Amino acid sequence: MIPHGKDLKIFTANSHPRLAADIAKNLGLALGASTVGTFSDGEISVSIHETVRGSDVFVVQSTCAPVNNHLMELLIMIDAFKRASAGRITAVIPYFGYARQDRKAKARDPISAKLVANLITSAGANRVLSMDLHAAQIQGFFDIPVDHLQGAPILASYFMERFHGNMENVVIVSPDLGSVSRARNFAQRCNTTIAMIDKRRARANVSEVCNIIGDVKGKTCIMVDDIIDTAGTICNAAHALLEIGGAKEVYAGATHAILSGEAMERMKNTPFKEVVLLDTIELPKEKILPNFKIISVGQVFAEAIERIYEELPVSTIFN
Repeated sequence: MIPHGKDLKIFTANSHPRLAADIAKNLGLALGASTVGTFSDGEISVSIHETVRGSDVFVVQSTCAPVNNHLMELLIMIDAFKRASAGRITAVIPYFGYARQDRKAKARDPISAKLVANLITSAGANRVLSMDLHAAQIQGFFDIPVDHLQGAPILASYFMERFHGNMENVVIVSPDLGSVSRARNFAQRCNTTIAMIDKRRARANVSEVCNIIGDVKGKTCIMVDDIIDTAGTICNAAHALLEIGGAKEVYAGATHAILSGEAMERMKNTPFKEVVLLDTIELPKEKILPNFKIISVGQVFAEAIERIYEELPVSTIFN
């Protein structure tokens, strides 16, 4: 499978070792030997237990909660590989934290997504591989190549199979204005129509449903989004679709399941038929409800890594 003389190595820190192992397995490789821990004062300790000189190194680390710890683990690992003379270092970040701080929403706001991009580049990464960045323009925050994978084709394939290709009575719903483009692309893949929830946000992590744009009466609705964080938006939208719009049933699909704050309580009290999530973030057992369906992205990331290693285009994966 690997014709090059330079070898390919997959390493992981502590945010999602199971996904890293799945990626390595799909490539027919063992995970690289390393230890990421902490010193007694809480500083992060990294030890690489095998040579990486001249290797094509891929470090798998989602910068999810605890975000700052996982980000520092990634930065320190990248620095360790750079100082060990790795041939090329790719930061594989299935979920890119701080992505929602991508612009100045009000005076004196930081643009933390740009800061994190600078940190990853300064640490020594040569390229980045991620999935469903919250804002596509974050790719331009980096001065190194960024390969941006999509979660929608994976979710769309699942739902097409779930409904046996019969999408006549299915409507794809955008839970807010910012996700309309994602919903439209999703609907095109499923060859069906879209609707949109018009909402107003009183403050951060608090939203209010105002109106439903589109016909959902008697329809099966699939809400798609990149992130489910506190779940306020998607749960309010689901109630509105059923109680105001007269939808028959509501499904949800999302790439990144953060599920913070009151998210689990809201998800338990919202009548979703099924919630389909990609495993870019490791979910503990207590956060997996009976109506959750978790789909692995290990195979997709493995194929992208192989294409990067072989110097082949990554964009053709979803064609």
